[in-house]
Amino acid sequence: QVQLVESGGGLVQPGGSLRLSCAASGLTFSSYAMAWFRQAPGKEREFVAHISRGGGSTKYVDSVKGRFTISRDNAKNTVYLQMNSLKPEDTAVYYCAAGRWLATTATMYDYWGQGTQVTVSS
Repeated sequence: QVQLVESGGGLVQPGGSLRLSCAASGLTFSSYAMAWFRQAPGKEREFVAHISRGGGSTKYVDSVKGRFTISRDNAKNTVYLQMNSLKPEDTAVYYCAAGRWLATTATMYDYWGQGTQVTVSS
């Protein structure tokens, strides 16, 4: 079956960096657009970034532009989220998702990981 497994979360000070990874199995990875979403306590799940099947097209939510970078390695079936200049408001559970189409809406994605906690605090 399809599995998406996130890793790389943790506790970091404001201004620090983290790199999230999402390893996929059970699907033809290069046939899927990939995305990162996040959900903070008491808030709805929010789109963070997505990347096209070949990696040539990306999109970010305004709040992370210039700080986060999404990338993928189709040979390793893995998508990444490099997060720099982290802020306390970036604190959330981060989820990766796979879907047939690029979208900013969670319901457009078919498969989800279990999430990884990112906490930005001094």
